Amino acid sequence: MSKTVAVFGGSGFLGTYIVNELIASNYEVLVFDKKNSEYIPEEVYHNLDILNREAVEGVFKNYKIDYVYNLAGFANLDRAIDFPIEAFNLNVMGNLNIIEASKNANVKRFVFASSAYAMSDKGSFYGISKLSSEKVVEEYHKRYSLKYTILRFGSVYSERDFENNYIFNLIHKAISSGKIVHGGDGNEIREYIHAADAAKLSVQILEKEEFEAKHLMLTGVERLKRVELFQMINEILGNKISIELANDGYQNHYRFTPYSFIPQESQRLTPNPYIDMGQGILNCIKEVHSKLSHE
Repeated sequence: MSKTVAVFGGSGFLGTYIVNELIASNYEVLVFDKKNSEYIPEEVYHNLDILNREAVEGVFKNYKIDYVYNLAGFANLDRAIDFPIEAFNLNVMGNLNIIEASKNANVKRFVFASSAYAMSDKGSFYGISKLSSEKVVEEYHKRYSLKYTILRFGSVYSERDFENNYIFNLIHKAISSGKIVHGGDGNEIREYIHAADAAKLSVQILEKEEFEAKHLMLTGVERLKRVELFQMINEILGNKISIELANDGYQNHYRFTPYSFIPQESQRLTPNPYIDMGQGILNCIKEVHSKLSHE
């Protein structure tokens, strides 16, 4: 008998990959989000606002849920700086609604999608909201024995068009405008991971006891400076793109590592095998060209 997984925020960037991976792994999947996505089957989607506590509770009354992923919330760091109340409502209060209902339903595992910025003194309100929700999850485990895994995602990318898909949007702007403009000096280091690889890792840990009550950092294996990423994109595009390093405003993002302090020890997971960075960027470029040609 297949097990049922509720994915809150399953229509989002990373959520669509995790939903597809869960389906491929023969789970019964229910997606709860405020809007649907072309990247997931229509029949698994259910409209829901995580700030509506009664609606969230209704999910667990109407369905027997075995596992829960919470990927819903405010995902844009820069927008969170401008809208801290909205960010905390979604990332903390919304998570509380889901975790309280999960506790009452005795789910087998609650998986919370956090961020590398939960470990950093950068990230402003976004990072603080993620860390706050991590502490809430940990406390529910202590008080109510709720089984959990926290996944801290770093620099995730893919060829799908989402607001918080940095590399896709970077390539889109580069092709449209003929230039890449970056607020930092280009020496910032990131370990990029394709969303498909991140999704595989996110599903592989679900039923393994060794990952219960653990904080996992999901990261890629290729360390790149931002400027190296820009140069790679430019080279693939025939060196037709100008690169402008403004070096005038990148204070809310970490430069070399998200580790400013360690609220909880984090175990690092890397995909093996994995989607090569060059191939991943090429797929992004192909998708951007297809999108622009249709526009």
